[in-house]
Amino acid sequence: MLANGFLVAVSVVLCLAVAEAATRWIDGHSFLELRLPEARGSMGLDTTAQHIDSVPLARGVDRTWFYRPPPPLPNRGQHSPWTEGAAPADPLARADFRTDFRPPDFFKAWNAAFVGDPCASPFFSGAPGRLIVFDPPSGERQPFYRYLPNTTTPLGLVTNQFGFRGPPVDYRRRPDTVRIVLIGASTTAEAHATAYSGSEMLHYWLGLWAAANHPGLRFEVINAGREAVKSPDIEAIVRQEVLPLRPDLVLYYEGANQFELAPLVKNLPARPPGDQQGREGTVADWLREASGWSALARRGRALFGMTEITEGGGEPPKPDYKLEWPRGVDEADPDIASPDLPVNLPVIVADLDRMRKELAEVGSEFAVASFMWLVREGMVLNPLRNRLIYDYLNVNHFPFRYRDIARLAAFQNRVFAKYAATRGVPFIDIVRYMPFDPDLFADAIHNTQPGINLRAWIVLQQLVPIIEARLASGAWPRSPPPAQPDSHPAFAIEPRLITFDCTRPPPAASPGDGRDSRG
Repeated sequence: MLANGFLVAVSVVLCLAVAEAATRWIDGHSFLELRLPEARGSMGLDTTAQHIDSVPLARGVDRTWFYRPPPPLPNRGQHSPWTEGAAPADPLARADFRTDFRPPDFFKAWNAAFVGDPCASPFFSGAPGRLIVFDPPSGERQPFYRYLPNTTTPLGLVTNQFGFRGPPVDYRRRPDTVRIVLIGASTTAEAHATAYSGSEMLHYWLGLWAAANHPGLRFEVINAGREAVKSPDIEAIVRQEVLPLRPDLVLYYEGANQFELAPLVKNLPARPPGDQQGREGTVADWLREASGWSALARRGRALFGMTEITEGGGEPPKPDYKLEWPRGVDEADPDIASPDLPVNLPVIVADLDRMRKELAEVGSEFAVASFMWLVREGMVLNPLRNRLIYDYLNVNHFPFRYRDIARLAAFQNRVFAKYAATRGVPFIDIVRYMPFDPDLFADAIHNTQPGINLRAWIVLQQLVPIIEARLASGAWPRSPPPAQPDSHPAFAIEPRLITFDCTRPPPAASPGDGRDSRG
């Protein structure tokens, strides 16, 4: 019986291998081609050398700095006591509160006011009976999470004492220091597995620029971004966590998490069966993952009606729909005060105004950047290296055509530019200089490490003239306020671990108790 079972298993494996090889040959792929690591879209190719000279250099910046690796983070390797015994994290697992609770989500401190009773939440009830929470000083539900402080997670994310990605930073700023804070979502925080985010690159290059042009001047670039947040969350992060740091400049970079085209279409076409953003463990999700290396899996996707890369990597056919532009909104010259702006821009503009005014009250400046979407009509993608870009546009944003996504992305940046002009704040135009190169992108909005570096280099060139002007006027660096407390008020109370058992019925909760009583 054992011999027969072994024979059947070997026969099945050999048949699958032959079928895989035959399918690759029929599809015009070599055997090795579908095994390229770039098929996952997680690495990309380093094509920055062919683009670096297209970025104009600011005064005092040396081109060779781009190729110098920054020093290792001094706090890499620290481990939080809260995470002992946690399951190893899957580096490819999505870290988004709108999906099932996944291993990366354990390496966050969740807002206790947002969590409430974890067993009453489809998301938190999926946690492994334990959760790390923080108690917001004001009792607000936003921001709904922070990264754990002083931690290097299994994914590679390195945080400082405030839970910000990057090296340690003193709460009290030194008088010789210019402090810059980057705010946004996942495109600011960057993928956890990347060695450096844009903030670390800027921190390093500004240090080189200061040493060469303004000896004795120091720079701190702080990354207050975190994935999945929207503009109301970012406003709360600025008000609670960034304002007490008294930064000189805060730069906003976001443009995807509120980018919703569906309200512009009546009778939106339904998503084809099997082409949904599958949850981990489903056949659709497994086929989507396996199609990066298996020709048979790609055929399986077609069998289930899932979106597949078309011949040549062009945009696939999509159902017809009519995008209705809001009446009264001038696409070429938008009124940023209009309540009818598409893609949630009225909400975003209101939050930008709140952040700008709050920062001004403590003497800090606000700046806005254009947001880069890798999409245009007629775009052709490499079926292997650019698989995640293709899925992001054609699966995540089904049924919208490239031209409509590009149109709304350009309009959003037009609003950002006009916001900066009418409010008198700096506008960092990343899109103007960022190459339209799929190999610099992991998906349509997130960059690979070479792309992160190039985007940060573009920001550097536009920051330097602003810095020069502030230094010349004496506005920067600012002296820290004399009455500043010794510690950051938002982080005065350390996160705490709660445990719970969602299989047990809850005891009667006392009136007003919004927290879980099973732990």
